[in-house]
Amino acid sequence: QVQLVESGGGLGQPGGSLSLSCAASGRLGTMAWYRQAPGKQRELVASITRGANTNYADSVKGRFTISRDNAKNTVYLQMNSLKPEDTAVYYCNGREISTVRDYWGQGTQVTVSS
Repeated sequence: QVQLVESGGGLGQPGGSLSLSCAASGRLGTMAWYRQAPGKQRELVASITRGANTNYADSVKGRFTISRDNAKNTVYLQMNSLKPEDTAVYYCNGREISTVRDYWGQGTQVTVSS
């Protein structure tokens, strides 16, 4: 069983920046950030493999950067040029290498408002 603990987020202004981090209690393969806005389905924001190959949703390309530190079992999300539509609960996700089981963090609120 792997635990994912998220930190960061909060209130940001349009055009501003926020950062998220997620620490895993064990070694994971691909890690990702998802988000879910009120009344909407959860969507993939960005993912990163252990080899640092990344993938981004079109809506965040050029604004968000996902990175990871394999030694610390931690994934990060740097969010720049924030927009009100980035407001959502952000969830960390990690996939176990051997079982391909998905683990989820508890979620952290990101609100973009002036």
